This record gives sequence, structure tokens and C-alpha cells, in this order.
Amino acid sequence: MTYPIQLPHVGESVTEAVIGKWLVAVGDHVDKFDPMVEVVTDKVNMEFPAPESGTITSITAVEGDTVPMGSSIAEMDPDDPDAVPEASTSGMAGTPGGPGLIGEMITGANVGPTGGTFADTSLEAPPGSEAANQNSGGTGEGRNRADYYSPVVMRLASQNGIDLSTVNGTGSGGRVTRRDVQAAIEGSGLQVEATPASSAGPGDDSLVEPTPIRKIIAANMVRSWTQIPHAWTSIEVDVTGLVRLRNSQKEYFRSRNGVSLSYVAFSLFALAAALRKNPLANSAWVDGKIRMNGRVNIGVAVASDDGLVVPVVHDADQLSVAGLAGAAAPLIEKARGGGLTLEQVQGGTFTLNNTGPLGSVWGGSIISPPQVAIVNTEAIVKRPVVVESDTGDSIAIRQMMNLSLSFDHRVLDGAEAAMFIQDVKSGLEAFGPGSDIG
Repeated sequence: MTYPIQLPHVGESVTEAVIGKWLVAVGDHVDKFDPMVEVVTDKVNMEFPAPESGTITSITAVEGDTVPMGSSIAEMDPDDPDAVPEASTSGMAGTPGGPGLIGEMITGANVGPTGGTFADTSLEAPPGSEAANQNSGGTGEGRNRADYYSPVVMRLASQNGIDLSTVNGTGSGGRVTRRDVQAAIEGSGLQVEATPASSAGPGDDSLVEPTPIRKIIAANMVRSWTQIPHAWTSIEVDVTGLVRLRNSQKEYFRSRNGVSLSYVAFSLFALAAALRKNPLANSAWVDGKIRMNGRVNIGVAVASDDGLVVPVVHDADQLSVAGLAGAAAPLIEKARGGGLTLEQVQGGTFTLNNTGPLGSVWGGSIISPPQVAIVNTEAIVKRPVVVESDTGDSIAIRQMMNLSLSFDHRVLDGAEAAMFIQDVKSGLEAFGPGSDIG
């Protein structure tokens, strides 16, 4: 008999996916856990493996189609009908119970709200499975779960004749990432295979087909921009005391804690306190109602080679500056090198966009729904500033930073937005030499 191959649900907030690329064709025989199709969502980009060994009899979702999670995308004639998962048969067309879950997800790459890719180790084949054995690296002793080779890594290595056992992994737990393989290819003098965007000559215009990831990002940004009435406000912050505090503590802090005392940690601390004091800024617009979030979970936009990803620091208001530095550092490292899980990019109630390292001094970011605000911490710049004192005004060189807030005018009015950003400013300016950072 044949049965439908369905897209599994990978998270309650992921409702649909784009069929990126089929890796098999009708008539192909596949073994269980063989990669079948690349799928892309607004949270994760992954390869979906065959749930069982068998022959592909039909493909019902073509490349570029957007399909709901749990829906059928192909049909298979299994080698062993008795091995068909119960959830699969219960979700067959015309059968009560709706779509079920099939198979195990093999790791791919997460996509944050604004794009970018990173490996997702939470969706790998379980230890002892055929896929896990194939990914063991040939050491004879197997590899740690965090070190499994993703299908993307294995395919890139195979295409370019790279022995993965010779590649040093820079990802979480020593995991070999796509960038590690690309570095090995460059070191061997080989060229990474690439498909030209067009045959246009020098000076000619050309059309480039957006990737499925880029299409999802574009759709999300258009939806945000057209559905959310954005408004903006910006304020100057004197962070001279904060800079002096960080400079005096950063070497000792690193030696004691093993992570950097970043400006992000101070920003998270000030934001978390201000969000707790101004709960509307921490709320969400859901189906025409304002949901007051009970937790303060702040997403941090992180630049990677492939774009921006947004890992989430959960319960940020429960942590000290030191605790926030310790919580954010591994998330940022994983975002850049691969290894974030779905849980680590979900549940955000507010977003911090740290544009300062890029040299930006003012910007207006697009809100990530259903959140109602996003803040940019801009570049810290030395400027002459009028300083008031009991002896009169004077001009001094101070470390100044702009805070730029984009907010949803359906939820926040100008006065409420101003009170929130003023509280963030007060929190940042309260830091100085001798401040307790935990």
C-alpha cells in the first residue's frame, strides 16, 4: 500500500513551510532517514528524512509551494508495510484524526525572524539510529550527540572530496559546521560549487531568484510593515560611567567567568528592569487583543555570515548583569557558529538590536510580531557635552549613545514609549565605577 509523507510539526509557532528543494524523484528508492526534501520555515531551515525505507510513488508539493505543517507532500510505497508509523496511517487522507507526525527530523539550520542560518542540533536522529551511525564520523567509537554531521555538511564535504574526520569543528561542542567545511575546501585549494545567478555579462542587469529563506523573510517583513503602525522615538544616553565600569572590570570578569563583560549584558539588564516597570512594552498584539506577557524574554539580534539570527534570553529580569553576560554569550556564539535549538529562538517578548558595532548612530528597526517594540542600541561615540554642576555649566568629553525605539502605535502611545525609553536610559546611566554587577 502507499501512504502519505507528511511534514512534522516542529514547534507550536511554526504553522507552515516552503518546499525548498526535492532531493528525490518519483520512482527513487530511499532508505529510512535518507534526506528527501529541504523545507524552510520562518524558524528553521532543515532537511526532512524518509520516515521509512521504500519507493517514492508521487510528489504532491512542488518546489516553492507553501504548505501547512502536518500536510501531505508526497506518497511512498514502504518496503515493510507493517513498519508504517501509527501516526502516519491515522493521518491518511480521508481518515479521521487529521495529519500525524512522521519520522525524525535531521538537523538543518534555523532561521531567525530577520534571516540567517544556523545549525539546529535539537532535531537530529536519535543515537543508535541508522542516520546517527552514518554520522558517527567513522571513528569506531561513535561521536557525541552535539557532533553529528548535518546532511548539509555531509553533502558539501562529499561534493568537494573533504574527509570530515580531518576537519576541526568550531561549533557548539566541537560540532563541524558548514563554515568549517568551506574553510577546509579553501585550504585544499578546491572551489566551493556554486550556481551562477545568471549568464549576464559585465555591466548587464540580471535577475536573481530569491531563496526560500529570503522569500519568507520578505513576506514576514512586508506583513509586519503593512499590519503594524510603526512609530519611533530616540534618546541620548550618557554611558560614560558604564564604559568606565566595564573597562575596569572586563579583564577580571573574563578570568573569573570565562565570558566577556559585553555592553549587551548591561543593555539587557536595563531593558529587563524597564520592561518589568512598563509592562505594555513587553506585551503582544494577538487577534485584536493585547496579551500582557508574564515573562520577560528578550531576543538579541546577532549578525552572522548568513544574516541576522535572534536567540532569546529567557527570564532576563531574573538575572544580574553577570548572569546575563553568562546567559547571552553562549547563545551569541551558537548563533554565529551553529547549534541553536528551536527553544532558544522562540518565546521572545521584546527584541534588542545591537547596531552599535556596525557604526550606526540612529536607526528604526522593523518590529517582529506579535511583539510591540524593538530597540536599537547605537554606537558609543565620544562627544562634547554640556555638563551641569553646582558651580555652573561646563563642556566635557563624554561617551554618548543613542537609543532608538520602534513601537506599535496600536498598543503604545508616544508618552508611554517615552516613559519606557527614559527608564532604559536611567538604568544605563546608573552604572559607574563601583556598581554591583553580580
